[in-house]
Amino acid sequence: MASPGQDGQWSVIDFIYTGPWWKNKGILVLNLYLLIPLMTSVINGLDSSLVNGLQISPDWQEYFHHPTGKTLGLLNSAQFLGNLFAVLFTPFVSDTFGRRAALFFGSCIMCIGVALQAASWSVEVFIGARCCIGFGLAFCQNASPLLLIELSYPSQRGRITAMFNSCWYIGSIISAWVCLGAFARANGNEWSWRVPTLVQGFGPVVQIFTVWFMPESPRWLVSKGRDSEAAAVLAKYHANGNNERDPLVRFEMAQIRHAIRIEEEINRSTTFWSLFSTSGNRKRMRIILGIAVFSQWSGNGLVSFYINLVLEGVGVTATDTKAIINGCLQVFNFMVAGSSALLVDYGRRPLFILSNSGMLATFSAWTITTALYKNMNNVAAAKATIPLIFMFFFFYDLAYTPILIAYSLEILPFRVRAKGFSLMNFTMMATIAFNQFVNPWALAAIDWWYYVVYCGWLVFELVFVIFFLVETKGRTLEETAALFDGEERHHDLVALGGEAASTTMGMSRNITLPESDSAQREMDDKKDNYYELKRRKVDLDSPVSATDLVSRVL
Repeated sequence: MASPGQDGQWSVIDFIYTGPWWKNKGILVLNLYLLIPLMTSVINGLDSSLVNGLQISPDWQEYFHHPTGKTLGLLNSAQFLGNLFAVLFTPFVSDTFGRRAALFFGSCIMCIGVALQAASWSVEVFIGARCCIGFGLAFCQNASPLLLIELSYPSQRGRITAMFNSCWYIGSIISAWVCLGAFARANGNEWSWRVPTLVQGFGPVVQIFTVWFMPESPRWLVSKGRDSEAAAVLAKYHANGNNERDPLVRFEMAQIRHAIRIEEEINRSTTFWSLFSTSGNRKRMRIILGIAVFSQWSGNGLVSFYINLVLEGVGVTATDTKAIINGCLQVFNFMVAGSSALLVDYGRRPLFILSNSGMLATFSAWTITTALYKNMNNVAAAKATIPLIFMFFFFYDLAYTPILIAYSLEILPFRVRAKGFSLMNFTMMATIAFNQFVNPWALAAIDWWYYVVYCGWLVFELVFVIFFLVETKGRTLEETAALFDGEERHHDLVALGGEAASTTMGMSRNITLPESDSAQREMDDKKDNYYELKRRKVDLDSPVSATDLVSRVL
């Protein structure tokens, strides 16, 4: 066992498994289960990119009478409108019935939407089906990242949660290449666009039949007073050997119980207003809402949803060429985003700053090449636009694809995590829906000058991330969430976790300590009483160690 850290206190790093994770059965099985919520991001990427790919198909265009303007904008934004209708209800299901129940419910709704979409006989039915899919997807999007961040092994939490949004591109790749394959194989009939819509149903069906086999979030279980079940989950998947007295399990359980109790005292009943009722929460939401808007208003929406218009704007008109460029871009995006997800533990803040700086530089160059082609018919500039689009997405994928959701969830405390994440999703969906209505109109009205608007906005984004983003690497989920509530709260969590783990290590040295779960819980209650006294400003300021302080209560 390692020695305590530099400040004389134990940290989670002192108790984690240090061998190859695939040799630890608990971590291996847990990571296999986490593929179920990860699949939600793949589904989202496929759903979100489908209309973009279908626009390239002449059969789809002909069947729906070549939609343009408002109709095209509504087709593209229908899924996000469905998200908007549902997103404010999703935290209620996740917090009341559990993360797994919310995922199951959302998948069922999505299957209904996919069936309706594949059978669409008019543009109105297609739009309604897209809204239904978006409605169900909102519940899956709320529950899945919560399961990932609250279940992941401590040393893998950042990378696994960062992979969630990165997997969006797997779905986007599937969408792009399925659309291309259907166009090549079934060109000239309705199946060239109906087949890609049917593919959307595979992921939700898999989730429906597998979600109940995976464990529930231990944080949610503790919030419902089911501590023994939470400890059993942590012991089975985090401890080395399914041991509830493992120091890591005791460390995590102590921090989880203490953090949730503190949050319950601050917000005995949580509403969306709770997200803005304290100084710490306001700081969190300023960052979360800011990067949520930036993730969709950085110019990426032009290519993500209107690549057909963008490519035609620089002279690329052949259907197969546009389809190949779209497919290659999605593969490129996934490679960059997946690699960046593995770098999150080197620091969230540096990645955001590098990402925004690079987007500003490349989008400015993209604007110039587009202007040269439009005004001077410069073919060389048009050809340069294609690699610039790839370069722009390289920088976008450094931070906004992998870290957006992971960073937002880890700075939110448990009691408001589902609601804060729901509000972040609401903001993103509202931003996307607005974008999808405005982008085609603006491109038609002012052409490449619309790109200049994004250049100015990217300057603002860079200034924001430099001055407001807080670094969060190297902390447990509870310690990260406490960063915005002052150093004392963070210190208390570290001390309490260390004391709980030290108790277990003392037992291994034959020191007489409580043996039963009820006795251990009683000790935890006494430790919590100490922190309650401390919050009430009892005079405990003498220079003593965390162990001596807790002993005063025991």
